[in-house]
Amino acid sequence: MSKQALLVMDVQRVIVDRYPDPAYLPRLRKAIDTARADGVPVIYVTVGFRPGAPEVSARNKMFGRLAGVQLPAAAAQANEIHPDVAPEPGDILVTKRRVSAFAGSDLDMVLRANGIDHLVLTGIATSGVVLSTLRQASDLDFTLTVLSDGCLDNDPEVHRILTEKVFPMQADVTTVAEWAAAH
Repeated sequence: MSKQALLVMDVQRVIVDRYPDPAYLPRLRKAIDTARADGVPVIYVTVGFRPGAPEVSARNKMFGRLAGVQLPAAAAQANEIHPDVAPEPGDILVTKRRVSAFAGSDLDMVLRANGIDHLVLTGIATSGVVLSTLRQASDLDFTLTVLSDGCLDNDPEVHRILTEKVFPMQADVTTVAEWAAAH
């Protein structure tokens, strides 16, 4: 029998603030509450680096500007998971070092140790962490579901193309409400 986990990816305050959609966090909260009520593990994935970002190469186009930079203490608070969807005791926290939730993290080990073989993906951005995680998880033979309105992207057309045309090749795509109703 398949065992699911809900992945809540990159919903750190600093990221959420760049995607102004007032309905997003309440929808995501519904998915999280549904998962918890059904005993589905909730795994929060955040992007983070050590002080000075020694794991970042200056050659990395996305993260290279952080190489060797000492971020101010206020940056740590801005990088916390948004309080509207904050983790609760028992939730699993994973820190990744690149775009995919698997890159530089222990996510695969956590999933396999807990017998999880079906991932339900949510997060910001659809064209970033969701796409990268979906591709890698598919290659690792996980069963996948994407909650289309549990994902955000700064380009609505890119979001639409990914959720309607690209993701269905490797995942079931549904909405938070449809997924919640099925649980």
